[in-house]
Amino acid sequence: MLEFAQPDLWPLTLERVSLARGGRALLDAVSLTLTPGGVTALIGPNGAGKSLTLRLIAGLIAPDAGSVRWGARAAPAKGAVALVFQRPVLLRRSVAANLDHALSVAGVARRMRPARRAALLALGGLETLADRPARALSGGEAQRLALARALAAQPRLLLLDEPAASLDPAATAAIEALIARVAAQGTTVLLVSHDVGQARRLAGRVVFLHAGRVVEDAPADRALNHPQSPEARAYLAGRLLF
Repeated sequence: MLEFAQPDLWPLTLERVSLARGGRALLDAVSLTLTPGGVTALIGPNGAGKSLTLRLIAGLIAPDAGSVRWGARAAPAKGAVALVFQRPVLLRRSVAANLDHALSVAGVARRMRPARRAALLALGGLETLADRPARALSGGEAQRLALARALAAQPRLLLLDEPAASLDPAATAAIEALIARVAAQGTTVLLVSHDVGQARRLAGRVVFLHAGRVVEDAPADRALNHPQSPEARAYLAGRLLF
């Protein structure tokens, strides 16, 4: 079982974060607070700002206005946040070598890497694929490797951008089981998903974004079964939002 870093940089707070491109507001005064533990799902229509929010938290982009704070700090410690993209980019090496590289980058001592690699392989259900070239993996296997690789630094927060998009039901179930295991072991998960069923299965909290704004933020049962905002009600009813 992996031992994850202690959550000493919480809460993560986005305070009235805004971002615009070409005169168009992509994020509009987004405020969000995350505390350690569990899975939070970001849902909403295309263009709502979900993936941008993940990239902003990961430090890949900076807001035009507002602030992102980790406790009293403006940035998390190295390795505290990991982001897994919808289409993972894997090294042209074996599954095991991809994990070894991630462990090296994370600063894990060479003598400790075999045990840590074995733990990551087991967590991802990749033990029998350790010697397979990463580029020869199926979509679901590649995503499991990307998730396991992201955990090499034992992040406090795991950001997942549509991790099961375009996967078949069996591969989706495997990804969801992995996410549930990671959350159970103590890593906080922020998940972007278009799949309302996935949010129901995994999330304890749901944040609904529309047109760059947070319009619903509640425990999953209430947000998905008794939404308060007209935008969330329309989305969950299958109506198109503009």
